[in-house]
Amino acid sequence: MSDQALNGGAAPAEANTGPQFSVEKIYVKDVSYEAPNSPQAFNEQEQPQLQMNLNQRVQRLNENAYEVVLGITLTCKIGEDKTIYVVEVQQAGVFGLAGFDEQTLDAMLGTHCPTVLYPYARQTIGDLISAGGFPPFLLQPINFEALYAEGLRQRAAQPQPGTDPADGEAAGNA
Repeated sequence: MSDQALNGGAAPAEANTGPQFSVEKIYVKDVSYEAPNSPQAFNEQEQPQLQMNLNQRVQRLNENAYEVVLGITLTCKIGEDKTIYVVEVQQAGVFGLAGFDEQTLDAMLGTHCPTVLYPYARQTIGDLISAGGFPPFLLQPINFEALYAEGLRQRAAQPQPGTDPADGEAAGNA
């Protein structure tokens, strides 16, 4: 029945009660691998330093569909200036979300969707590093709920543009 509802068919009314979450599609949106100092990098004896950058974008596709893109960039260096490899993956998914209030919807897009995407991105990164001739590397799990909570805390600590605390007090007393 849910396939009918997702494809535009009529679904019984009872199927639409309560919040609904579905994974419609998971795909690699963009991928890049560079090993600028190969083959010399294979002979390096120093301990490499890894830096990971993580980002996320959300785009609303229609009333109940969202594209979530989880971006991961992993840079492996020796010393300050010798890059061994750089891997960039934009792992994306289309998710169906219906029946959620705004706060819960934001939390689902910020925690649940990247949690679904992360294992796919981790596998792609590991495969690229191995295909590049380097030892297998497995990214550690990420707690997206903790990252989301930290993001909320940081947003709450920043003053909102165009608002003056004095104006807020006056509006509250009016």
